[in-house]
Amino acid sequence: MHTSALMTDLYELTMLAGYLREGMEERPAAFDLYFRAAPYHGSYAIFAGLQPALDYLAGLRFTPAELDYLKSLGLFDQRFLDFLRGFRFRGRVTAPCEGEVVFPGEPLLTVEGTLAEAQLVETVLLNLINFQTLVATKAARLTVAAGHAEVIEFGLRRAQGPDGGMSVARAACIGGVRSTSNVRAGQLFGLPVKGTHAHSWVMAFPDELTAFRAYADAFPDGCVLLVDTFDTLTSGIPHAITVARELRAKGHELRGIRLDSGDLAYLSCEARRMFDAAGFPQVKIVASNELDEQVIAAINADGGRVDIFGVGTRLATCAGEGGGALGGVYKLVEIGGRPCLKTTSDPAKATLPGRKRVLRAVDPDGRLIMDVLDLADDPGEPFRAGATAYDPANPQRCKTVPVDCDLTDCRAVVMEGGKQLEPSPSLEAMADYCARQLKRLPEGSLRLVNPHRYKVGVSRRLLALRDELIRAAEA
Repeated sequence: MHTSALMTDLYELTMLAGYLREGMEERPAAFDLYFRAAPYHGSYAIFAGLQPALDYLAGLRFTPAELDYLKSLGLFDQRFLDFLRGFRFRGRVTAPCEGEVVFPGEPLLTVEGTLAEAQLVETVLLNLINFQTLVATKAARLTVAAGHAEVIEFGLRRAQGPDGGMSVARAACIGGVRSTSNVRAGQLFGLPVKGTHAHSWVMAFPDELTAFRAYADAFPDGCVLLVDTFDTLTSGIPHAITVARELRAKGHELRGIRLDSGDLAYLSCEARRMFDAAGFPQVKIVASNELDEQVIAAINADGGRVDIFGVGTRLATCAGEGGGALGGVYKLVEIGGRPCLKTTSDPAKATLPGRKRVLRAVDPDGRLIMDVLDLADDPGEPFRAGATAYDPANPQRCKTVPVDCDLTDCRAVVMEGGKQLEPSPSLEAMADYCARQLKRLPEGSLRLVNPHRYKVGVSRRLLALRDELIRAAEA
């Protein structure tokens, strides 16, 4: 999907015009995109949105109509408009793969290019990465809570517009919610599409049994019946069992039922008991109705027998305490070949200077231990296993990486000269990778409440560079 060059905040353009006026537009620069706190008071996030970001960068152009609009604002001179007419992104992007587990404080994207190139793209990159990473993280939390049950994305009608609905379906798949009710997303992203009828279907017929029979006649091999329009236990499920018997007599099987109200743990147990007693153990029980990871975990803890959870509003809107927005930021870390940083009265908003590697320490069993940020091109000794990493917020806290660990950079250059280097894997492959990475996290990292906090430290030389630049700024 094409993203207009005008899809940006005005200050990106005014800064760019100022850089051009000052002769700074060609200075080499590097920016890091990262987030400061894990969403939902959790310990991790799932990186997503990279392919849309690369598509945007590769196709970034100002059309004649867009340039005419900018001229009409009366803010920009002709020289700047002529500059925009030939503007292209020809820089470099370093990033993890989509589906990677990522943590606060470490760069997700590093964007390198001219100051003009790297500055202009800030807003759209934050828009794409922030939202899709948040959705993928919510989806991962849902699938972890669901255990062996499947989760379906039902959120299109509550998403923030059509674009939001499409982004939700894509990112949710990366996080583990691999099917959707969104038919357009199914077509565009190759996702399985699933769903059943609404209460209005039942209400449109003279009675519930007639409605169920009509739906079964229309879809004999894909029939899932919504059983709570009137009364789930005394009407909906008995009528569904009647239809199941009639389908079987014709050589078909009822696929499932959906519960959309009431005590879902209790009703799913009763539904399972009634269908098993009637000889239909294969009938799946689908539950919906304002679900999130906390509710799903409670249903399972209470012994619920739900096979499939349909999650809509709270996935599409990323609702939940500590959710709503990821809060990723985009900060200048190098200009004109010199590392730089932002100092501030709020220590939590201070930045780490220079271009960096994100080194992941992995023990001999394949478990993730911690991440270490180290300078990318420092001529000194690179960080190795056995060295000590420091908490950037409190350097008195430190941890030595065990000598038997493997250290690998969990990011790679994915765009060079404005061109994507390798095609992205499928969404299904990203989801598989995400599931494997979640299993490698330290014990307790996946808890919904009071999770283990994964450590992200900095190397001694990165810490020393930061302190040196802070002293220089203070002087």
